[in-house]
Amino acid sequence: MADSILLRYAAATVPRYTSYPTAAQFSPAVGAAEQRAWLAGIAPGAPLSLYVHIPFCRSLCWYCGCHTTVPHLYERARRYLAHLHHEIETVAALLSADRPVVHCHFGGGTPTYLNADDLVALIAHLKAHFRFVKDAEIAIEIDPRTLDREMAEALATAGVTRASLGVQDFDPAVQRLINRIQPHQQVATSVDLLRGVGIAHLSFDLLYGLPGQTPDSVTRSARLAAGLRPQRLAVFGYAHVPWFKKHQRAIDESLLPDTAARLEAAQVIATTLLDSGYEAIGFDHFALPTDALAIAARNGRLHRNFQGYTDDSADILIGFGASAISSLPQGYVQNAPHLAAYAQAIGEGGLAGTRGVALDAEDHLRRAAIERLLCDFALDVEAMCRRHGFEAAALDDAFAGLAPLEADGLVRIEGRKIRVTTRGRPFVRHVAFCFDAASKAAPGRHSRAV
Repeated sequence: MADSILLRYAAATVPRYTSYPTAAQFSPAVGAAEQRAWLAGIAPGAPLSLYVHIPFCRSLCWYCGCHTTVPHLYERARRYLAHLHHEIETVAALLSADRPVVHCHFGGGTPTYLNADDLVALIAHLKAHFRFVKDAEIAIEIDPRTLDREMAEALATAGVTRASLGVQDFDPAVQRLINRIQPHQQVATSVDLLRGVGIAHLSFDLLYGLPGQTPDSVTRSARLAAGLRPQRLAVFGYAHVPWFKKHQRAIDESLLPDTAARLEAAQVIATTLLDSGYEAIGFDHFALPTDALAIAARNGRLHRNFQGYTDDSADILIGFGASAISSLPQGYVQNAPHLAAYAQAIGEGGLAGTRGVALDAEDHLRRAAIERLLCDFALDVEAMCRRHGFEAAALDDAFAGLAPLEADGLVRIEGRKIRVTTRGRPFVRHVAFCFDAASKAAPGRHSRAV
């Protein structure tokens, strides 16, 4: 029988904390003017991380929560690429001549919706306007159903070093219910293609909470995924938000697992991956012990950004494309999410920032505290406050919320030192929420904890 206390935490909604404040606190008070000034204020030589959003797919998966669309003609993608090239040029012109890039991630949608020539040209355009350091990671999200040898070879030639494959679930019945037919052999073929051209670092995404899943079926999927030996796996809970993503109405809600089943699925996937030789990273990632992510976690150098857990050390993330978010020293700014608005903004001024939030000193303190909790499962609150120039008691407002978590066995508190217990690790977002002044003041819709 499921633990009633843990079920209560699993059913609650809390932010994922890929940023602080979260996107729910973004507003039109921050737009292209602030984006321009903030970019111009970046210190020369500061390490940069880039994110490039490609909002196109060849077909729509019913579970998808991304900003994406299915174009009728490829010409639509060509027009988007022209605007994307312009945005890259505009941003580069605002920065100093020394623009070192340590990490670049292509997300979507499906970046490999683009044809090989256009994708290679896009990477070349970035490299022409930014200085990619020698060991820069270039990562790309791939739909295994559409990868072919031409694309794999083009990615290798362009310098891609890591590929993230959307696996989600290997069960044929579940795949039919989410409109993503993707046999295990198809994924295995993609893995062989990528490794064959020299792209050896692979990541998989798995989902639980999908219609028709059972503990046995997700265990099989996790075992099959682990058998292909990707270096990393991210395990996410499906967020059913049909009021926000209308295509999710195609999913039969009567087949969705309840909270107890979701919690059990998350637990059996974790157990399967741990038994397969992976290490748990944060609350939803897993990595082989030799992978850089696992090493960063062991050494206290793990970070969290809009792509989830990362060993990317850059403090500055610049987002390109519709809906992309930039994380800058002064705050966050998100580009217009809709293609027409994005195109118009780029055409008029070269930037497309339309909403965001400015950060003050306390925001930076709380962001750092939340990140260390999510990455290290421990926090010396007083030391964190002192490090940011605050009095030791600056975050004491969090302890009232932490008290019931301690009573339920999720944390241990000694003075101003917090340690998340093994029992509490899957629910560390609840611990982080205690330090979240912004969400408490302006609550919004967030995903379930499990």
